[in-house]
Amino acid sequence: MAQITKHRGDKETFVVQIQYRQNATWQGKVTWADKDETKSFRSALELIKLIDSALDESESTVSQND
Repeated sequence: MAQITKHRGDKETFVVQIQYRQNATWQGKVTWADKDETKSFRSALELIKLIDSALDESESTVSQND
């Protein structure tokens, strides 16, 4: 896992670990590599919302620093 989180994308980098697949969706953990934060999710929709909110947070931080 540490090797994976060393790689960075242009905007943000997320590592998604799917632990289970139940009720036609995924459950697992997502790590925001740039901030070293890990959160659990219970559905693919929740995963998308977590990533979206992290991107919103990073964009607002960049806007404040300009």
